[in-house]
Amino acid sequence: MNRATITFAALLLIAVPLSLLAGRVWIDPATTANAALILAELRLPRAVLALVIGGGLGAAGAAMQGYLRNPLADPGLFGIAPGAALGAVIALYIGAGSTLLLSGFALLGAGGAMALLALIAGRTANPAHGIALFTLAGMMIASLAGALTSLAISLSPNAFAMSNIVTWLMGALTDRGWSDVTMAAPLTLAGLLVLWRAGRWLDALTLGEEAARSMGVNPTKLMGLMVLGTGLTVGTGVAVAGIIGFVGLIVPHLVRPLTDKRPSSLIVPSALAGALLVLVADVVCRILPLVTELRLGIALSLIGAPFFLVLLLRMRRGLA
Repeated sequence: MNRATITFAALLLIAVPLSLLAGRVWIDPATTANAALILAELRLPRAVLALVIGGGLGAAGAAMQGYLRNPLADPGLFGIAPGAALGAVIALYIGAGSTLLLSGFALLGAGGAMALLALIAGRTANPAHGIALFTLAGMMIASLAGALTSLAISLSPNAFAMSNIVTWLMGALTDRGWSDVTMAAPLTLAGLLVLWRAGRWLDALTLGEEAARSMGVNPTKLMGLMVLGTGLTVGTGVAVAGIIGFVGLIVPHLVRPLTDKRPSSLIVPSALAGALLVLVADVVCRILPLVTELRLGIALSLIGAPFFLVLLLRMRRGLA
């Protein structure tokens, strides 16, 4: 267990109990009426869901940056998050707003994006072009899914449906319960295991594609693991919480200095750091003195966009 894993695990042990007490109304278990019920049915499932979603997004970002060998890579690049969002928007558009149906449509959207990505990127005969094609295919899918989502919004049958779609796309953990946790946790855990399994091959890939092939790396199988692992982690997060961006970009950069910088040693600490980031951001959204609660997706975008700009400026100075 490396230093980063221990550090973020310890921080989570501190943050989780505090997150259960924080909110518009701070809870004192000794004096607050119905404190146990509030904690068990409202605060705890929301905290667990934040950990699950953040862990999946953080690990997906670390694995993607290792696979593409690009520190600016983010899970949205694959088109899986926009695909999942499109599926959920279709559910809202036709009035299927229940949690089960919304999640089902979102996972179908993620699965469709995964299948299309594998179909396009998996047909190259030259492994040297595989990563570039994988990236371009993901960008195309993301652009297409975004356009179709905008079309669905513009063709909304009424203002209420449009409001529901736009609000959901902002991303939040408000009003989530144990049913959401029960659906999201197993799928995200499966995705994390797939990404962890790919870690050894991602290490080999840092030496170059030819060297990786000589070490037994199967490019097609590795691509399949990346598509499946990222689809499960990112797609599940979108299914239950909407679009929550920049976690997969920010977290690996915070964790990398605490590790030996190998992709395999970055995945687990990034999952823990992603869980911590989403949990803390959700707490901040709850305690801000605003008329309505700030949406989690907006809060993380306000953090992530300047962070991304700083990374770009650093890369520009490095190339100068």
